[in-house]
Amino acid sequence: MDTLEKYLPIYLQKDIAALLKGEEENSSVLDCLYNEVQGSVNLALYSGAITDSEAKYLREKYLGLT
Repeated sequence: MDTLEKYLPIYLQKDIAALLKGEEENSSVLDCLYNEVQGSVNLALYSGAITDSEAKYLREKYLGLT
């Protein structure tokens, strides 16, 4: 975990952890887990908990978005 990720809101940390676990276990609900992370990143961004550059970093790292 990067230093940046230590300071993420708890809900976002939990959603990222669930996505990573789902990927590891080849979960049948990966699309739902992906959407949860995407929504949590957006919530954190628009509530001011993370910056735009942090949101972009997280989207690229965990969701493959550029």
